[in-house]
Amino acid sequence: MNVKTLKTNKHSWNEAAERFYGRNPLPEYGPMAPSEDNLNLFGDITNLKVLDIGCGSGHSLQYMNERNAAELWGLDLSEKQLNAARSLLENCTTPVKLFESPMEENPGLPHDYFDIVYSIYALGWTTNLDKTLANINKYLKQGGVFIFSWEHPLHSRVSIESGVLTLDKSYHEEGPYDHEGWGNPAIMQQFKVSTYINSLINCGFKIEQVIEDVYYSEEDIQRHENRWYSFEKAKSIPTTIIIKSRKLKLE
Repeated sequence: MNVKTLKTNKHSWNEAAERFYGRNPLPEYGPMAPSEDNLNLFGDITNLKVLDIGCGSGHSLQYMNERNAAELWGLDLSEKQLNAARSLLENCTTPVKLFESPMEENPGLPHDYFDIVYSIYALGWTTNLDKTLANINKYLKQGGVFIFSWEHPLHSRVSIESGVLTLDKSYHEEGPYDHEGWGNPAIMQQFKVSTYINSLINCGFKIEQVIEDVYYSEEDIQRHENRWYSFEKAKSIPTTIIIKSRKLKLE
């Protein structure tokens, strides 16, 4: 775990919290990606215990509350994000527990407890993918489901100008990099698709679905015009990767 990187990102997220309030929560998995309404990866979550890794402003947990989850748990690095989540979820009838912590550490979450753990556009901030996935595996019951979405690893490697796609950086190069477009320094992690898949397998998960599809409506085309996730680029390069996996049952 890189303490310096975590400190940098914590400060950056506290500064940027308002900008990302309610940005792309469930049922959305990411910009111009299929939604949960299209995919139904979670299925019926009635009376299930759920944990959100990188819960941000709490809007995905609010979605889970509206679908009758039994317990809502969330973890996030940013104090300001969690304050927003507490305010949003304060009237929930479902029990809510929120923890301020890096995802690489366990702040007191129970083991073998959750039916579902999920992470929507947060996992790529981890400074230690294997440690984070090992933690998630411990939190889940045997047979429990882990679903995450994140920016597709090709997206930041390719730029588009006047309709021409250019590979700016090797897809094979992994590790931390400075995130573009933030007002404050922020450090993200670059992993190949195979790295995510192999790390999940090594940490005790069975891969059930890998989704790289692009989905967009007329509203999406207008909303993402001239932005980081542009429609023109999404026609050739997926914005988002979504993976559903399951904790292997003991033999």
